[in-house]
Amino acid sequence: MSFFSEFVRAPLTVGAVAPSSPALARVATAVVPSTGSPVVVELGPGTGAFTGAVQQRLAGRGRHLAVELNPRFAERLAAVYPAVDVINADASTLGPHLEQRGIERIDVVVSGLPWAAFAESHQHDVLSSVVATMAPDAVFTTFAYVHARWAPPARRLRRALESRFDEVVVGRTVWANVPPALVYHCRRPNLPLTAVH
Repeated sequence: MSFFSEFVRAPLTVGAVAPSSPALARVATAVVPSTGSPVVVELGPGTGAFTGAVQQRLAGRGRHLAVELNPRFAERLAAVYPAVDVINADASTLGPHLEQRGIERIDVVVSGLPWAAFAESHQHDVLSSVVATMAPDAVFTTFAYVHARWAPPARRLRRALESRFDEVVVGRTVWANVPPALVYHCRRPNLPLTAVH
């Protein structure tokens, strides 16, 4: 099984023809703390381009959950990274999976989801589901391809992030990725009133 063959099989759920580069993985996962026991959730890990980087930063600490819709990717990921709790599901159903595991809040979300391939309603459902599970000081990272940054789906994502986080910072372009990409660093989620106690 190759990343490209999965893209050909389901381009709207895979969303790219090649995995993200190590350079992009380093930037996207730099928010994973090097101390403590954080709960890290990875969305759309695919073949694990970011997974290894998250595991390296955690170094055996905390908890690392990976939510992957593609069953072949999920199976491979679980085999390669036994320390990762791989969930074969849509990211919009994150809440119940956390409840099953006794997790109340997550500290870091690292997303590799193909946002540009999502309908607006699905993008809304995923972001709302994820933000509702985040701790008040949690951090969310995701990326976009530079060439598509001003396309309607990318602009819609930017607006959606800005409406759900107090701070959205766009990092420098990662040229060592095909195609070049940039990372959004989102902090302090605007939690639903029911989630604040």
